[in-house]
Amino acid sequence: MRWEAQEARRHLARAAAVARAAAARVPRPALLEELKTIEKAMGRPESHAHWGPRIIDLDLLALGIERSSDQRLTLPHPGIVERNFVLYPLAEIAPDLDLPGLGRVADLAAVLTTEGLTVL
Repeated sequence: MRWEAQEARRHLARAAAVARAAAARVPRPALLEELKTIEKAMGRPESHAHWGPRIIDLDLLALGIERSSDQRLTLPHPGIVERNFVLYPLAEIAPDLDLPGLGRVADLAAVLTTEGLTVL
């Protein structure tokens, strides 16, 4: 699927609004619903293979010092400490971010390899 520049900017602006809402402490369910709305607007079907390819996949990785676990959302995101494709870029922009119960992002990234990663 090809996105026109104007449409891509609109989706980017919407994602930025979600980030601002998170900073303003919007309730978790509202943030999660907005992420799902963006995914749907970009063409992601509601049902898909769990580990299959997707057009887009937006996740709420962490929300301040909050820790939670329920059917819809676990914070920090489960498996984040095993995903180099999440931790390496996150360590570039927020190396001192402390993920509740897990540790500092830079320290978590340091124990993972760069296997499979390509710098663009």
